[in-house]
Amino acid sequence: MSLQYRSTRSETVLGGFTDILLEGLAPDGGLAMPASMPQVSAQELADWSGLSYPQLAARVIHRFADDLSFQDIERLAAAAYTEQTFHSRAIAPLSPLGVEQGAPLALLELSNGPTLAFKDMAMQMLGQLFEEVLTRRGQTLNILGATSGDTGSAAEYAMRGKSAVKVFMLSPQGRMSEFQRAQMYSLQDANIQNWSVPGSFDDCQDMVKAVSADLAFKAQYRIGTVNSINWARITAQVVYYFAGYFQAISHYGRRLGDAVAFSVPSGNFGNVLSGFVAKSMGLPISRLVVATNENNVLHEFFQTLVYRPRGSAETFVTSSPSMDISKASNFERYVFQMLDGDAKALAQLWQQLASTGQFSLADHPTARARIQASGLVSGQSSHAQRLAAIADIDARYGRVIDPHTADGVNVARQFLRDGEPMLVLETALPAKFGETIQEALGRPAPRRAGLENLESLPQRVVSITQEVGALKSRIADQALV
Repeated sequence: MSLQYRSTRSETVLGGFTDILLEGLAPDGGLAMPASMPQVSAQELADWSGLSYPQLAARVIHRFADDLSFQDIERLAAAAYTEQTFHSRAIAPLSPLGVEQGAPLALLELSNGPTLAFKDMAMQMLGQLFEEVLTRRGQTLNILGATSGDTGSAAEYAMRGKSAVKVFMLSPQGRMSEFQRAQMYSLQDANIQNWSVPGSFDDCQDMVKAVSADLAFKAQYRIGTVNSINWARITAQVVYYFAGYFQAISHYGRRLGDAVAFSVPSGNFGNVLSGFVAKSMGLPISRLVVATNENNVLHEFFQTLVYRPRGSAETFVTSSPSMDISKASNFERYVFQMLDGDAKALAQLWQQLASTGQFSLADHPTARARIQASGLVSGQSSHAQRLAAIADIDARYGRVIDPHTADGVNVARQFLRDGEPMLVLETALPAKFGETIQEALGRPAPRRAGLENLESLPQRVVSITQEVGALKSRIADQALV
């Protein structure tokens, strides 16, 4: 029998991977989680260590998607992860920087795809999976998503031109970089619709969740999601932790089984959750460093075990805008695991969150112990600190990094251990945040050929309100049926 998925908030069985692929929230408002976590043995780690990225992706993803044949996933991975698309044969190459405090420090390049952001790593595979399953079923899908800047463009570039898919993407007005806006809004494809919303990313995300909670509407208009509440996104992101680990072991002359640490710029918690999944499968990850910006809800949790999301008015607009998130959707999956899969306990916490605006795990001894054993640690970075990190990495290593990656570097430096490789996950290429790079370095950010005039292209975007009823009417008018 294939691996089954369940909701984080009840014992509801949601089906196999292809069943949850096209869905968003579970009917009870929870998120899909595998009923059991696939494990990777030491021998399999050795066998996988020499594989190409597409081959590795097929093996990792098939562990979570065994209702598809391995041959089909291998074919889809080969189509998604090409040198032409990612400008590198390695797809996610390791880029060593230097040794600091005795620790090898490196970037894991995840931003070589079409939209210059790590979201391409999962979204290109998601596009292949959607097309495969929809074609088999003879169905269409209307994707409703929210973006803080990078998910939207990655989804749109992965789905553009697909006849069975239409994308409705919500984005926060005035809270993305000029490059990010141009990258999304300049697309003219008929199946791509960009709608901007006054407020924060969290407001956009709440609208998506409200539509998904209307089960009759969701079913009638076949509403799916590409945000990281979609488990397929998490699954595809697990792959690059394995790829980064194998490259680090090889480059630094370590043995398989030796530990590696990762620093992860964090907003919606999907990226670092994928690392936690990789660690849970058996990948030797010592620590996962949760790097936040001024919107430090996650850092506050790991310091106090109190989770206190903030409203739109309390969410800062920062120079690492893709992390300007105060309600991290994937945090629910992590808490579910820390509660040892106790859906009833999690549902009670989320009810408490809805009524009081916060909850604490400080008096929950089992969860407290599991959090400590999970390997997640945290820190935060400010505007001045990220400017300093951009300038320092440029001066010291001749490498220009974007402001989110700079947050990752800043917090990583708080957790270096002698002899243990620390891999900072690159979030985006610096061209997407030219204003901040100019401020940090006094010169323009390097830009890939062909993108010189992106901001001058005609843009197509419609401003809408936060009213969920009006959003549903708009979807109903334009959805594929």
